[in-house]
Amino acid sequence: MSITVLFFARYREALDLDSLEVEGDFATVEAVRQTLAADPGFEVLNETGLMCARNEELCSLSEPLNDGDEVAFFPPVTGG
Repeated sequence: MSITVLFFARYREALDLDSLEVEGDFATVEAVRQTLAADPGFEVLNETGLMCARNEELCSLSEPLNDGDEVAFFPPVTGG
C-alpha cells in the first residue's frame, strides 16, 4: 500500500518537509502516525491534539485507509 503523507504548519517546519510517500500495510491513519513517529526526527507526531485528514477531509486517527490515499497531519488550531 502506498500512502502520501502531507505535513502542515509547525509540523512542516519541525520536519523540514512538505510531504513523503510511505509504503506499508496501514489499516488506519493511526498506523501511519505510529510508524512515522517511531522514526528519529518525527517525534512531533506524538503530540497530544494532533489533527489529521484523509483525502482532504478531517477525520479521526481511526479512519481506515486504502491504497493511494492522502493523509495530512497538522497541529490543533487555536484562535481568538
